[in-house]
Amino acid sequence: MGGGGRQFGRRLGRAILAAGAIGFAVLVYVYLTLPDIRILARTNPSSTAFMEQRDLEAATDGRSTRRVQEWVPYSGISDNLKRAVLVAEDAAFWDHDGIDITQIREAIQASWAQGIAVRGASTITQQLAKNLYLSPSRDPLRKLRELILARRLEAALPKVRIFEIYLNVIEWGDGIWGVEAAARAYFGIPASSLNAEQSALLAGAIINPRVHSPARPTARLLRRQQIILGRMRQG
Repeated sequence: MGGGGRQFGRRLGRAILAAGAIGFAVLVYVYLTLPDIRILARTNPSSTAFMEQRDLEAATDGRSTRRVQEWVPYSGISDNLKRAVLVAEDAAFWDHDGIDITQIREAIQASWAQGIAVRGASTITQQLAKNLYLSPSRDPLRKLRELILARRLEAALPKVRIFEIYLNVIEWGDGIWGVEAAARAYFGIPASSLNAEQSALLAGAIINPRVHSPARPTARLLRRQQIILGRMRQG
């Protein structure tokens, strides 16, 4: 190798080391600035980042805001609803450690094939991390925080607790948060009494509850309901 080649190699080596150092520094910064999740083992969250984002949107538009939410324990939620949400959002929930590598790989492959970003790679744990703590932005650091928080949630909390919190804080309509509020708002019953059809309708609406309301189901929501019911019968 000539002198020019050796010089280029040294410059490339220094650039790789510098990039690695920067990447490590970013990772350490993100890790150290994340919230302490351990409190969730014994305390129900009184608010979430997503709730606060909705409040801000309403204030910006000059609208009043509301939060209808009633916390219900895991045992007080219909098994139909639990099953419907799992088959709709994260069928491998009980088996993965917060991040489903298989689903991520398949979503990336589908994105390449279709030329658009395909939804479906986020686990329930990742969705909970995002709802509790993060902004809706799509910058790489936010995604890195989401992945680290998901792993922290899995390390600090039992799966049942993660699922319980998720079902109690996700959005199910304008100002409607959690399954108990949704069951009473749309069907006039407690979450413990939801049947398979009602559960599948609620699970299908999670994708965008402000567009696909169980009170006035769109054709797309009704199709999703039937798909979810089919998956529930298979399990």
